[in-house]
Amino acid sequence: MPQIDVNWLAIIVAAVAAFALGALWYSPPLFGRQWMTAHGHTPEKLAAMQSSMGKTYTFSFITYVIMAMVIALLMGLTGATTAIQGIVLAVLAWLGFGFTIGLNTNLYSDKPAAAFMIDAGYQLVHVILMGAIIGAWR
Repeated sequence: MPQIDVNWLAIIVAAVAAFALGALWYSPPLFGRQWMTAHGHTPEKLAAMQSSMGKTYTFSFITYVIMAMVIALLMGLTGATTAIQGIVLAVLAWLGFGFTIGLNTNLYSDKPAAAFMIDAGYQLVHVILMGAIIGAWR
């Protein structure tokens, strides 16, 4: 297997961008209210969830770093060197794994399709963002 150099600054910036996009995506002006309704959360339940958000945000950020690192490694393995190639690779990875796993999980849950669509939409947009950032920095 070839040695692959990754740009750690690009990985961290991509993770921060995905995290920031999530804050915007799930905010009340965008999809926050619809997401809350789709998941059956009440304002009281959200307030109770806030008590453990520090740990949740920490682990969430770690997952974004892992995703960005995997995108960077896949780009190195495939020879992708541009933002467009990074986007294509990220979308293919999302389609093959993120979308399919998320859809199967939703099919076996009692959550409405709206919950899946909001979450899957965010996941697609944030991997596009990650692929573009990492590809632009290769």
